[in-house]
Amino acid sequence: MTQNNGRTQLEKPGFNGAEIVQNVVAGLTVSFVAISLGAAFGVLSGRGAYAGIISAGVIAFITALLGGTRIQCSGPTAPMTAVTLIVVTAASQQDYSRWPGVTADHFINLAIIMTGLILIVAGIVRLGRFIALVPKVVISGFMNGIAILIWMDQIRKIFGIGGAKAYEGPVLLNTVVAICTLLLLFILPIKLRRWLGDKHRFFPATLITIVGMSALVHLAGWDIERVHLEATLSSFGDFKDLLAAQFPTSWAPDLLMAVMPFALQLALLAYLDSLLTSLVIDKMTDEQTGQNKELVAQGAANLVTGFLAGIPGAQATIRSVLILKENATLRLAGIMVGVFVLIEMMLFQNYVKLIPQAVFAGLLIKVGYDVFDWLPVWLYARERAKKRHEGLHTYIKTRYQDPIHVTHLEMAFIIGTTLVTVVYNLNAAVIGFSVLFMIGKRFWHIRDLKPVEETGAMGAED
Repeated sequence: MTQNNGRTQLEKPGFNGAEIVQNVVAGLTVSFVAISLGAAFGVLSGRGAYAGIISAGVIAFITALLGGTRIQCSGPTAPMTAVTLIVVTAASQQDYSRWPGVTADHFINLAIIMTGLILIVAGIVRLGRFIALVPKVVISGFMNGIAILIWMDQIRKIFGIGGAKAYEGPVLLNTVVAICTLLLLFILPIKLRRWLGDKHRFFPATLITIVGMSALVHLAGWDIERVHLEATLSSFGDFKDLLAAQFPTSWAPDLLMAVMPFALQLALLAYLDSLLTSLVIDKMTDEQTGQNKELVAQGAANLVTGFLAGIPGAQATIRSVLILKENATLRLAGIMVGVFVLIEMMLFQNYVKLIPQAVFAGLLIKVGYDVFDWLPVWLYARERAKKRHEGLHTYIKTRYQDPIHVTHLEMAFIIGTTLVTVVYNLNAAVIGFSVLFMIGKRFWHIRDLKPVEETGAMGAED
Protein backbone atom coordinates (compact mmCIF):
# COMPACT_ATOMS: atom_id res chain seq x y z
CA MET A 1 0.00 0.00 0.00
CA THR A 2 1.37 3.40 -0.99
CA GLN A 3 0.18 6.99 -0.68
CA ASN A 4 -0.29 9.28 -3.69
CA ASN A 5 -1.76 12.77 -3.30
CA GLY A 6 -3.58 11.73 -0.15
CA ARG A 7 -5.03 8.59 -1.76
CA THR A 8 -4.29 5.03 -0.82
CA GLN A 9 -2.76 3.06 -3.68
CA LEU A 10 -3.60 -0.60 -3.18
CA GLU A 11 -0.87 -2.89 -4.39
CA LYS A 12 -1.55 -6.05 -6.33
CA PRO A 13 -2.79 -8.58 -3.78
CA GLY A 14 -0.05 -10.65 -2.24
CA PHE A 15 -0.09 -13.68 -0.04
CA ASN A 16 3.05 -13.39 2.08
CA GLY A 17 2.74 -14.12 5.77
CA ALA A 18 3.29 -10.52 6.92
CA GLU A 19 0.52 -9.20 4.68
CA ILE A 20 -1.90 -11.87 5.83
CA VAL A 21 -1.21 -11.01 9.49
CA GLN A 22 -1.60 -7.30 8.68
CA ASN A 23 -5.05 -7.90 7.19
CA VAL A 24 -6.14 -10.22 10.00
CA VAL A 25 -5.18 -7.54 12.56
CA ALA A 26 -7.10 -4.92 10.55
CA GLY A 27 -10.15 -7.18 10.60
CA LEU A 28 -9.84 -7.76 14.35
CA THR A 29 -9.59 -4.02 15.06
CA VAL A 30 -12.63 -3.10 12.96
CA SER A 31 -14.64 -6.02 14.36
CA PHE A 32 -14.87 -4.27 17.74
CA VAL A 33 -16.49 -1.26 16.10
CA ALA A 34 -18.72 -3.52 13.99
CA ILE A 35 -20.01 -5.54 16.95
CA SER A 36 -20.67 -2.40 19.00
CA LEU A 37 -22.61 -0.71 16.22
CA GLY A 38 -24.33 -3.98 15.32
CA ALA A 39 -25.71 -4.29 18.83
CA ALA A 40 -26.77 -0.63 18.87
CA PHE A 41 -28.51 -0.87 15.51
CA GLY A 42 -30.23 -4.07 16.61
CA VAL A 43 -31.66 -2.20 19.58
CA LEU A 44 -32.70 0.72 17.36
CA SER A 45 -34.44 -1.59 14.88
CA GLY A 46 -36.65 -3.12 17.55
CA ARG A 47 -35.33 -6.62 16.82
CA GLY A 48 -32.77 -6.64 19.63
CA ALA A 49 -29.02 -6.55 20.07
CA TYR A 50 -28.56 -10.17 19.03
CA ALA A 51 -30.16 -9.55 15.63
CA GLY A 52 -27.83 -6.63 15.02
CA ILE A 53 -24.68 -8.51 16.06
CA ILE A 54 -25.30 -11.61 13.95
CA SER A 55 -26.15 -9.36 10.98
CA ALA A 56 -22.92 -7.39 11.45
CA GLY A 57 -20.95 -10.63 11.19
CA VAL A 58 -22.83 -12.30 8.34
CA ILE A 59 -23.14 -9.21 6.12
CA ALA A 60 -19.48 -8.25 6.57
CA PHE A 61 -18.34 -11.78 5.68
CA ILE A 62 -20.48 -12.25 2.56
CA THR A 63 -19.96 -8.79 1.04
CA ALA A 64 -16.21 -8.84 1.62
CA LEU A 65 -16.05 -12.24 -0.07
CA LEU A 66 -18.25 -11.40 -3.07
CA GLY A 67 -18.48 -7.60 -3.29
CA GLY A 68 -17.51 -5.25 -6.08
CA THR A 69 -15.56 -3.00 -3.69
CA ARG A 70 -12.43 -5.00 -2.87
CA ILE A 71 -11.54 -3.38 0.46
CA GLN A 72 -14.68 -2.61 2.42
CA CYS A 73 -16.78 -3.41 5.47
CA SER A 74 -20.55 -3.78 5.25
CA GLY A 75 -23.16 -4.36 7.92
CA PRO A 76 -26.20 -2.75 9.52
CA THR A 77 -26.17 1.01 8.98
CA ALA A 78 -28.10 3.86 10.57
CA PRO A 79 -30.26 4.63 7.49
CA MET A 80 -31.11 0.96 6.91
CA THR A 81 -31.90 0.45 10.58
CA ALA A 82 -34.14 3.51 10.81
CA VAL A 83 -36.26 2.14 7.97
CA THR A 84 -36.19 -1.36 9.53
CA LEU A 85 -37.80 0.18 12.62
CA ILE A 86 -40.67 1.31 10.37
CA VAL A 87 -40.98 -2.25 9.02
CA VAL A 88 -40.97 -3.71 12.54
CA THR A 89 -43.69 -1.25 13.62
CA ALA A 90 -45.83 -2.05 10.56
CA ALA A 91 -45.38 -5.79 11.12
CA SER A 92 -46.75 -5.48 14.66
CA GLN A 93 -49.93 -3.88 13.29
CA GLN A 94 -50.75 -6.48 10.61
CA ASP A 95 -53.82 -8.72 10.76
CA TYR A 96 -52.31 -12.20 10.59
CA SER A 97 -55.62 -14.04 10.59
CA ARG A 98 -55.35 -13.95 6.79
CA TRP A 99 -52.14 -15.98 6.91
CA PRO A 100 -52.34 -18.87 9.41
CA GLY A 101 -49.01 -19.61 11.06
CA VAL A 102 -47.43 -16.32 10.00
CA THR A 103 -46.03 -14.08 12.76
CA ALA A 104 -44.65 -10.55 12.84
CA ASP A 105 -41.13 -12.02 12.75
CA HIS A 106 -41.98 -13.93 9.59
CA PHE A 107 -43.32 -10.72 8.02
CA ILE A 108 -40.08 -8.85 8.83
CA ASN A 109 -37.91 -11.72 7.63
CA LEU A 110 -39.81 -11.86 4.34
CA ALA A 111 -39.22 -8.13 3.87
CA ILE A 112 -35.47 -8.59 4.35
CA ILE A 113 -35.36 -11.68 2.11
CA MET A 114 -37.23 -9.83 -0.65
CA THR A 115 -34.88 -6.87 -0.20
CA GLY A 116 -32.00 -9.21 -0.94
CA LEU A 117 -33.73 -10.65 -3.99
CA ILE A 118 -34.48 -7.18 -5.38
CA LEU A 119 -30.84 -6.14 -4.98
CA ILE A 120 -29.65 -9.32 -6.71
CA VAL A 121 -32.01 -8.68 -9.64
CA ALA A 122 -30.88 -5.03 -9.78
CA GLY A 123 -27.28 -6.19 -10.07
CA ILE A 124 -28.08 -8.83 -12.70
CA VAL A 125 -29.91 -6.33 -14.93
CA ARG A 126 -27.09 -3.82 -14.40
CA LEU A 127 -28.88 -0.98 -12.63
CA GLY A 128 -25.77 0.13 -10.75
CA ARG A 129 -24.98 2.92 -13.21
CA PHE A 130 -28.17 4.80 -12.29
CA ILE A 131 -26.66 5.91 -8.98
CA ALA A 132 -25.31 8.92 -10.91
CA LEU A 133 -28.88 10.19 -11.48
CA VAL A 134 -29.60 10.88 -7.80
CA PRO A 135 -28.87 14.58 -7.08
CA LYS A 136 -26.51 15.36 -4.23
CA VAL A 137 -29.02 17.76 -2.67
CA VAL A 138 -31.52 14.90 -2.44
CA ILE A 139 -28.90 12.59 -0.90
CA SER A 140 -28.05 15.28 1.64
CA GLY A 141 -31.72 15.79 2.49
CA PHE A 142 -32.59 12.15 3.05
CA MET A 143 -29.46 11.61 5.17
CA ASN A 144 -30.58 14.51 7.36
CA GLY A 145 -34.06 13.02 7.53
CA ILE A 146 -32.66 9.68 8.69
CA ALA A 147 -30.60 11.45 11.37
CA ILE A 148 -33.67 13.28 12.66
CA LEU A 149 -35.68 10.04 12.76
CA ILE A 150 -32.93 8.43 14.87
CA TRP A 151 -32.85 11.40 17.28
CA MET A 152 -36.64 11.43 17.61
CA ASP A 153 -36.80 7.71 18.34
CA GLN A 154 -34.16 7.86 21.09
CA ILE A 155 -35.67 10.93 22.74
CA ARG A 156 -39.09 9.24 22.79
CA LYS A 157 -37.62 6.13 24.43
CA ILE A 158 -35.61 8.02 27.05
CA PHE A 159 -38.49 10.24 28.14
CA GLY A 160 -41.42 7.97 27.30
CA ILE A 161 -43.15 10.48 25.03
CA GLY A 162 -44.90 10.18 21.68
CA GLY A 163 -46.50 6.86 22.58
CA ALA A 164 -43.16 5.16 23.33
CA LYS A 165 -42.54 3.21 26.53
CA ALA A 166 -39.75 4.83 28.55
CA TYR A 167 -36.72 2.80 29.54
CA GLU A 168 -37.11 1.18 32.95
CA GLY A 169 -35.68 3.11 35.87
CA PRO A 170 -35.63 6.81 36.75
CA VAL A 171 -35.80 9.06 33.69
CA LEU A 172 -33.10 11.31 35.21
CA LEU A 173 -30.62 8.43 35.54
CA ASN A 174 -31.25 7.22 32.00
CA THR A 175 -30.81 10.77 30.72
CA VAL A 176 -27.52 11.24 32.61
CA VAL A 177 -26.16 7.93 31.28
CA ALA A 178 -27.13 8.81 27.71
CA ILE A 179 -25.57 12.29 27.94
CA CYS A 180 -22.34 10.99 29.51
CA THR A 181 -22.10 8.34 26.78
CA LEU A 182 -22.61 10.99 24.11
CA LEU A 183 -19.94 13.26 25.58
CA LEU A 184 -17.43 10.42 25.82
CA LEU A 185 -18.04 9.47 22.18
CA PHE A 186 -17.14 13.01 21.14
CA ILE A 187 -14.20 13.55 23.50
CA LEU A 188 -12.53 10.13 23.84
CA PRO A 189 -11.39 9.68 20.19
CA ILE A 190 -9.62 13.06 20.33
CA LYS A 191 -7.94 12.24 23.64
CA LEU A 192 -6.88 8.76 22.53
CA ARG A 193 -5.22 10.14 19.39
CA ARG A 194 -3.41 12.72 21.50
CA TRP A 195 -2.31 10.30 24.21
CA LEU A 196 -1.49 7.21 22.13
CA GLY A 197 -0.57 8.52 18.69
CA ASP A 198 -0.73 5.80 16.04
CA LYS A 199 -1.47 3.16 18.68
CA HIS A 200 -4.93 4.68 19.31
CA ARG A 201 -6.44 2.41 16.63
CA PHE A 202 -5.95 -0.57 18.94
CA PHE A 203 -8.27 1.08 21.50
CA PRO A 204 -11.67 1.65 19.82
CA ALA A 205 -13.32 4.63 21.49
CA THR A 206 -16.82 3.26 20.87
CA LEU A 207 -16.08 -0.05 22.58
CA ILE A 208 -14.24 1.62 25.47
CA THR A 209 -17.20 3.96 26.02
CA ILE A 210 -19.74 1.12 26.04
CA VAL A 211 -17.67 -1.01 28.44
CA GLY A 212 -16.75 1.94 30.67
CA MET A 213 -20.28 3.30 31.02
CA SER A 214 -21.71 -0.18 31.59
CA ALA A 215 -19.14 -0.80 34.35
CA LEU A 216 -19.91 2.59 35.93
CA VAL A 217 -23.66 1.90 36.01
CA HIS A 218 -23.03 -1.57 37.49
CA LEU A 219 -20.64 -0.34 40.17
CA ALA A 220 -22.94 2.55 41.08
CA GLY A 221 -25.82 0.11 41.50
CA TRP A 222 -28.16 2.12 39.28
CA ASP A 223 -31.33 0.17 38.57
CA ILE A 224 -31.99 1.07 34.94
CA GLU A 225 -33.02 -1.05 31.97
CA ARG A 226 -30.42 -3.32 30.40
CA VAL A 227 -30.24 -4.71 26.88
CA HIS A 228 -32.43 -7.71 26.15
CA LEU A 229 -30.99 -10.56 24.07
CA GLU A 230 -34.00 -12.15 22.42
CA ALA A 231 -31.92 -15.20 21.45
CA THR A 232 -28.56 -16.76 22.21
CA LEU A 233 -26.53 -19.44 20.49
CA SER A 234 -24.52 -21.98 22.46
CA SER A 235 -24.59 -24.97 20.13
CA PHE A 236 -25.30 -26.07 16.58
CA GLY A 237 -28.69 -27.24 17.82
CA ASP A 238 -29.57 -23.68 18.86
CA PHE A 239 -28.62 -22.46 15.40
CA LYS A 240 -30.75 -25.14 13.75
CA ASP A 241 -33.72 -24.25 15.97
CA LEU A 242 -33.28 -20.58 15.07
CA LEU A 243 -33.44 -21.34 11.35
CA ALA A 244 -36.51 -23.52 11.77
CA ALA A 245 -38.35 -20.90 13.85
CA GLN A 246 -37.59 -17.97 11.56
CA PHE A 247 -38.14 -19.58 8.16
CA PRO A 248 -41.26 -18.01 6.61
CA THR A 249 -44.20 -20.41 6.82
CA SER A 250 -46.16 -18.81 3.99
CA TRP A 251 -45.33 -17.32 0.60
CA ALA A 252 -48.91 -16.43 -0.29
CA PRO A 253 -49.22 -13.82 -3.08
CA ASP A 254 -51.23 -11.40 -0.92
CA LEU A 255 -48.63 -11.70 1.86
CA LEU A 256 -45.82 -10.94 -0.60
CA MET A 257 -47.77 -7.93 -1.88
CA ALA A 258 -48.15 -6.65 1.69
CA VAL A 259 -44.40 -7.02 2.22
CA MET A 260 -43.32 -5.61 -1.15
CA PRO A 261 -43.54 -1.83 -0.36
CA PHE A 262 -41.21 -2.28 2.62
CA ALA A 263 -38.80 -4.45 0.64
CA LEU A 264 -38.65 -1.85 -2.14
CA GLN A 265 -37.94 0.89 0.38
CA LEU A 266 -35.14 -1.09 2.01
CA ALA A 267 -33.70 -2.12 -1.37
CA LEU A 268 -33.63 1.48 -2.62
CA LEU A 269 -31.86 2.60 0.53
CA ALA A 270 -29.35 -0.28 0.38
CA TYR A 271 -28.69 0.65 -3.27
CA LEU A 272 -28.00 4.29 -2.37
CA ASP A 273 -26.08 3.55 0.83
CA SER A 274 -23.80 0.94 -0.74
CA LEU A 275 -23.02 2.58 -4.07
CA LEU A 276 -22.49 6.05 -2.60
CA THR A 277 -20.12 4.60 -0.01
CA SER A 278 -18.30 2.78 -2.81
CA LEU A 279 -17.71 6.18 -4.47
CA VAL A 280 -16.02 7.38 -1.28
CA ILE A 281 -13.79 4.28 -1.12
CA ASP A 282 -12.96 4.47 -4.84
CA LYS A 283 -11.90 8.08 -4.34
CA MET A 284 -9.59 7.06 -1.51
CA THR A 285 -8.03 4.09 -3.29
CA ASP A 286 -8.08 5.00 -6.99
CA GLU A 287 -9.89 1.72 -7.61
CA GLN A 288 -13.18 1.20 -9.43
CA THR A 289 -16.05 -0.62 -7.75
CA GLY A 290 -17.94 -3.19 -9.80
CA GLN A 291 -21.29 -1.60 -8.99
CA ASN A 292 -23.49 -4.43 -10.21
CA LYS A 293 -21.29 -7.03 -8.52
CA GLU A 294 -21.62 -5.01 -5.30
CA LEU A 295 -25.41 -5.01 -5.58
CA VAL A 296 -25.49 -8.79 -6.00
CA ALA A 297 -23.22 -9.23 -2.96
CA GLN A 298 -25.34 -6.90 -0.82
CA GLY A 299 -28.43 -8.78 -1.99
CA ALA A 300 -26.95 -12.15 -1.09
CA ALA A 301 -25.93 -10.87 2.35
CA ASN A 302 -29.38 -9.49 3.11
CA LEU A 303 -31.01 -12.64 1.79
CA VAL A 304 -29.05 -14.78 4.25
CA THR A 305 -29.66 -12.31 7.08
CA GLY A 306 -33.40 -12.54 6.50
CA PHE A 307 -33.33 -16.28 7.21
CA LEU A 308 -31.39 -15.64 10.44
CA ALA A 309 -33.89 -13.16 11.96
CA GLY A 310 -31.36 -10.37 11.54
CA ILE A 311 -31.58 -6.83 10.24
CA PRO A 312 -30.67 -5.56 6.77
CA GLY A 313 -27.48 -3.72 5.95
CA ALA A 314 -25.34 -2.08 3.29
CA GLN A 315 -21.77 -0.98 2.72
CA ALA A 316 -20.85 1.13 5.75
CA THR A 317 -18.86 4.32 5.19
CA ILE A 318 -16.98 4.76 8.45
CA ARG A 319 -16.22 1.05 8.85
CA SER A 320 -14.98 0.88 5.25
CA VAL A 321 -12.82 3.97 5.71
CA LEU A 322 -11.54 2.61 9.04
CA ILE A 323 -10.49 -0.72 7.56
CA LEU A 324 -8.51 1.17 4.90
CA LYS A 325 -6.86 3.28 7.59
CA GLU A 326 -5.90 0.04 9.31
CA ASN A 327 -3.82 -0.80 6.22
CA ALA A 328 -6.10 -3.50 4.83
CA THR A 329 -4.98 -4.62 1.36
CA LEU A 330 -6.89 -7.88 0.81
CA ARG A 331 -10.49 -9.03 0.87
CA LEU A 332 -9.31 -11.13 3.80
CA ALA A 333 -9.57 -8.08 6.09
CA GLY A 334 -13.31 -7.63 5.53
CA ILE A 335 -13.89 -11.37 5.71
CA MET A 336 -12.13 -11.49 9.07
CA VAL A 337 -14.32 -8.66 10.39
CA GLY A 338 -17.27 -10.99 9.89
CA VAL A 339 -15.48 -13.99 11.37
CA PHE A 340 -14.31 -12.10 14.46
CA VAL A 341 -17.75 -10.55 15.07
CA LEU A 342 -19.36 -14.00 15.09
CA ILE A 343 -16.64 -15.37 17.40
CA GLU A 344 -16.99 -12.40 19.75
CA MET A 345 -20.77 -12.83 19.72
CA MET A 346 -20.40 -16.41 20.96
CA LEU A 347 -17.80 -15.48 23.60
CA PHE A 348 -19.37 -12.31 24.98
CA GLN A 349 -23.13 -12.70 24.39
CA ASN A 350 -23.82 -13.00 28.11
CA TYR A 351 -22.01 -9.72 28.80
CA VAL A 352 -24.10 -7.82 26.24
CA LYS A 353 -27.05 -8.20 28.62
CA LEU A 354 -25.21 -5.99 31.15
CA ILE A 355 -25.20 -2.93 28.86
CA PRO A 356 -27.78 -0.26 29.81
CA GLN A 357 -30.22 0.72 27.09
CA ALA A 358 -29.38 4.37 27.78
CA VAL A 359 -25.76 3.72 26.73
CA PHE A 360 -26.95 2.63 23.31
CA ALA A 361 -29.29 5.63 23.24
CA GLY A 362 -26.29 7.94 23.63
CA LEU A 363 -24.39 5.99 20.98
CA LEU A 364 -27.28 6.23 18.53
CA ILE A 365 -27.65 9.97 19.07
CA LYS A 366 -23.95 10.25 18.14
CA VAL A 367 -24.61 8.07 15.08
CA GLY A 368 -27.36 10.49 14.06
CA TYR A 369 -24.89 13.34 14.35
CA ASP A 370 -22.46 11.47 12.09
CA VAL A 371 -25.19 10.69 9.55
CA PHE A 372 -26.39 14.30 9.31
CA ASP A 373 -24.83 16.08 6.32
CA TRP A 374 -23.55 19.20 8.05
CA LEU A 375 -21.37 20.57 5.25
CA PRO A 376 -24.11 22.16 3.06
CA VAL A 377 -25.69 23.65 6.20
CA TRP A 378 -22.41 25.26 7.23
CA LEU A 379 -21.67 26.48 3.72
CA TYR A 380 -25.15 27.96 3.41
CA ALA A 381 -24.67 29.66 6.79
CA ARG A 382 -21.33 30.99 5.55
CA GLU A 383 -23.02 32.72 2.62
CA ARG A 384 -25.72 34.20 4.84
CA ALA A 385 -23.13 35.35 7.40
CA LYS A 386 -21.07 37.34 4.91
CA LYS A 387 -23.10 40.50 5.34
CA ARG A 388 -24.58 39.97 8.78
CA HIS A 389 -21.89 38.45 11.00
CA GLU A 390 -18.29 38.74 9.93
CA GLY A 391 -16.94 36.73 12.85
CA LEU A 392 -19.19 33.74 12.13
CA HIS A 393 -18.33 33.96 8.42
CA THR A 394 -14.60 33.95 9.16
CA TYR A 395 -14.94 30.96 11.52
CA ILE A 396 -16.91 28.86 9.02
CA LYS A 397 -14.64 29.86 6.14
CA THR A 398 -11.59 28.81 8.15
CA ARG A 399 -13.05 25.49 9.28
CA TYR A 400 -14.78 24.53 6.03
CA GLN A 401 -12.50 25.60 3.22
CA ASP A 402 -14.70 24.57 0.31
CA PRO A 403 -15.23 26.54 -2.90
CA ILE A 404 -18.90 25.64 -3.43
CA HIS A 405 -21.77 28.00 -2.64
CA VAL A 406 -25.10 26.62 -1.44
CA THR A 407 -27.96 28.66 -2.88
CA HIS A 408 -31.44 29.23 -1.48
CA LEU A 409 -32.86 26.80 -4.05
CA GLU A 410 -30.37 24.04 -3.22
CA MET A 411 -31.10 24.42 0.47
CA ALA A 412 -34.82 24.28 -0.32
CA PHE A 413 -34.29 20.89 -1.99
CA ILE A 414 -32.30 19.65 1.02
CA ILE A 415 -34.92 20.83 3.52
CA GLY A 416 -37.80 19.54 1.39
CA THR A 417 -36.27 16.08 1.08
CA THR A 418 -35.55 16.06 4.81
CA LEU A 419 -39.13 16.98 5.75
CA VAL A 420 -40.77 14.45 3.44
CA THR A 421 -38.41 11.73 4.73
CA VAL A 422 -39.32 12.53 8.34
CA VAL A 423 -43.08 13.06 8.06
CA TYR A 424 -44.01 10.73 5.20
CA ASN A 425 -41.76 8.31 3.33
CA LEU A 426 -38.14 7.91 2.23
CA ASN A 427 -39.01 6.55 -1.22
CA ALA A 428 -41.38 9.43 -1.91
CA ALA A 429 -38.72 11.92 -0.79
CA VAL A 430 -35.91 10.50 -2.93
CA ILE A 431 -37.95 9.76 -6.07
CA GLY A 432 -40.12 12.88 -5.88
CA PHE A 433 -37.34 15.39 -5.34
CA SER A 434 -35.04 13.64 -7.84
CA VAL A 435 -37.70 14.03 -10.54
CA LEU A 436 -38.36 17.61 -9.48
CA PHE A 437 -34.65 18.37 -9.65
CA MET A 438 -34.33 16.90 -13.15
CA ILE A 439 -37.26 19.01 -14.34
CA GLY A 440 -35.73 22.09 -12.75
CA LYS A 441 -32.32 21.33 -14.22
CA ARG A 442 -33.80 21.06 -17.70
CA PHE A 443 -36.01 24.14 -17.66
CA TRP A 444 -34.55 26.46 -15.00
CA HIS A 445 -30.86 25.46 -15.05
CA ILE A 446 -30.82 24.37 -11.42
CA ARG A 447 -27.34 23.22 -10.45
CA ASP A 448 -26.31 20.57 -7.93
CA LEU A 449 -23.72 20.42 -5.18
CA LYS A 450 -20.28 18.99 -5.90
CA PRO A 451 -20.07 15.17 -6.25
CA VAL A 452 -20.70 13.33 -3.01
CA GLU A 453 -17.21 11.85 -2.88
CA GLU A 454 -15.81 15.38 -2.79
CA THR A 455 -18.27 16.93 -0.34
CA GLY A 456 -18.48 13.88 1.93
CA ALA A 457 -22.27 13.85 2.00
CA MET A 458 -22.31 10.14 2.81
CA GLY A 459 -19.33 10.26 5.10
CA ALA A 460 -21.38 9.07 8.01
CA GLU A 461 -22.07 5.91 9.95
CA ASP A 462 -23.33 4.15 8.93
